[in-house]
Amino acid sequence: MRPWRGVAASLSSASHGAGRLMSRTRAKAELGEADVRKHLAAHGIELIGGGLDEAPMAYKDIHTVMASQRELVDVLGAFTPKIVRMDGA
Repeated sequence: MRPWRGVAASLSSASHGAGRLMSRTRAKAELGEADVRKHLAAHGIELIGGGLDEAPMAYKDIHTVMASQRELVDVLGAFTPKIVRMDGA
């Protein structure tokens, strides 16, 4: 994405990611490892390392986040990670 407008209400900035939906503690308590593995497999994603606190379900929906800042940025492209390496691997 490329910022294209200095919108005063946004302090001339845009988000750099989806942001958390759940705290790390809540994600560890509420998400199951089997469910996370099933979700990743369904999307063809290989995870190396990491924990439940970094599961995709612990984050906000990126499409909703991007839609909310459509007047702040130009979306130049999108990608879906297929291999993710996290700390602890």
